Amino acid sequence: MAIPTYTKSGTKAATTAKLDASVFGVKVTNHELLKLAYTAYLANGRENLAATKTRGLVRGGGKKPWKQKGTGRARTGSSRNPIWRGGGIVFGPTGEENYSKRLSVKAKRLAIRQALSLAADDGKITVIEDLKLKEAKTAELAKLLAKIEADKRILLVVEHKTTELDRAARNLGKVKVVQAKYINVFDALNADRIVVTNEALRTISAWLGGEK
Repeated sequence: MAIPTYTKSGTKAATTAKLDASVFGVKVTNHELLKLAYTAYLANGRENLAATKTRGLVRGGGKKPWKQKGTGRARTGSSRNPIWRGGGIVFGPTGEENYSKRLSVKAKRLAIRQALSLAADDGKITVIEDLKLKEAKTAELAKLLAKIEADKRILLVVEHKTTELDRAARNLGKVKVVQAKYINVFDALNADRIVVTNEALRTISAWLGGEK
């Protein structure tokens, strides 16, 4: 599969890049795997911050509200009883829950190949010779992306992140920079345009190529 390639200045290159069919031409038959990899990415990035207090952790409630007998009311031993307003929570989150999901390496790589294949079928992949910037200027990166007709949500895939590129992309809200071996299903499916450098493309093909 051949696609147009741009030079590092943003002009059309004379030669076209070829996408490895074993990575970018996979038949997507297992949509459930894609969904699992997508939700696993979100689950593994989830911060476990929610925590509630049981009746033993709620402050107060040490004194018995009223005597055991003779009042005509139901007996109770604490105002922090879970059925009372201001009482403890019985089955709430403790902050120690584990929401992470695990996928085998083989399943992860297959899911990424499927996500990249969907992007290639939709014409969302663009190859550029290099993405090294002379200065860490957002305007310079924005101008380059406009030249190669990359807009909306953009995923920049490079071999190695540079300080200049990282800082330039930081002020562009819909641009994300990732290294080739850290590309994932979530980013690949959500991007409207995936811009890959030649070096990163070779790394992806070597990493995900074949049936590994």
